[in-house]
Amino acid sequence: MSAEPKTPADLARRIARRVTTSKSLPEGPWRRETFTLERLAAREKARDYFQQFPKAAYMTEIESWRELSGDRIEFTIRRLPSAD
Repeated sequence: MSAEPKTPADLARRIARRVTTSKSLPEGPWRRETFTLERLAAREKARDYFQQFPKAAYMTEIESWRELSGDRIEFTIRRLPSAD
């Protein structure tokens, strides 16, 4: 098989294989959860999460966050699945 696609369909199949392969790769040991909540509820959820999965034991952190319209916050928390 040549490196260059011969038709648009060949290109589409090659790209589809890459997407499928990359999605099936494990994300490593991290567990991620994404929430979209009102600002005060988001703070409370993050506080509860850190109490349940302390940073020292689970390496818990807010991986990303952004402000949305209507005073809503979308954030992703990541942590290790268990503490040893």
